[in-house]
Amino acid sequence: MITQKGETVQVGISEKAQRTTSAGLFPTSHARDVGVVAAVPVGKLFGNKPFSSTKVEIPALREVGQGAEAELLINPRPLPRWKACLDATCIFILSPVLLPVLLAIALWIKLVSRGPIIFKQERVGYLGMPFTILKFRTMRVGACVGGHQTHVKNLIQSEAPMTKMDSTGDGRLIPLGVWLRATGLDELPQLINVLRGEMSLVGPRPCTFYEFDHYLPWHKERFNTLPGLTGLWQVSGKNKTTFTQMMKLDIRYARNLSLGLDLAIISKTFSVLVGQLFEAVLVKLRRKLADRDTRQVQGESVVSLSQSAE
Repeated sequence: MITQKGETVQVGISEKAQRTTSAGLFPTSHARDVGVVAAVPVGKLFGNKPFSSTKVEIPALREVGQGAEAELLINPRPLPRWKACLDATCIFILSPVLLPVLLAIALWIKLVSRGPIIFKQERVGYLGMPFTILKFRTMRVGACVGGHQTHVKNLIQSEAPMTKMDSTGDGRLIPLGVWLRATGLDELPQLINVLRGEMSLVGPRPCTFYEFDHYLPWHKERFNTLPGLTGLWQVSGKNKTTFTQMMKLDIRYARNLSLGLDLAIISKTFSVLVGQLFEAVLVKLRRKLADRDTRQVQGESVVSLSQSAE
């Protein structure tokens, strides 16, 4: 909640974390003292115009960890107007192609798996504000997510490539689920998030809260821009990069945000998706060959044992 009292602006993240400053900005040191998640200039959030009312409500931000001091943003800036225009224009142009694809995928999920078509999950968005992300459901209803949380934690704490659990086989997926993920088609419902202003076509990957809880303070500069369906990390190696490399690419994008950069990333995305699909096909073939070889060896062992018994 933000309240204007003369020239003093009070920003509250929770009832426990409130402080006033006549400058309208929380210095980082003050933010750390009271556990405020974001040091955000009020003018940059709402413009330099006077408030239309004495009280403006904003979504509460999540603190880091259990009782840990919260630090989030470094020099946040308003989003450029061209970004929303670019998003809307691209969606409008592609809508004749996208709508049949969306309907076909929705019908397939309904036919092969019980449960909802759309998967909803709370993610961390622009300036650390939570939002509900939309995806096509590619997992069976009731699938355990504990293994994924452990997998993400291990990737964050190591220098291993950001491989997905899909690459080693994932029994939780519905039929064709692995292909929907490999092509990124499962993320098409996020176009609704884009139209809502919660995401952009281009930006850092929106993270989960259990991933956010393991972030270091410098990682959180990535929240200075809207999360996206594609981004600099996605077209710069993605699953071949480490977590630290992903963070650096995301922050590089946030610092160098421009129309030219967005257009360059969008132009590379299709070829990257084709490459991901090709890799998924190769992985599937290798797995089938390995399973065939294993069955062949087991069959030969059984024959050998039976001959020995005779």
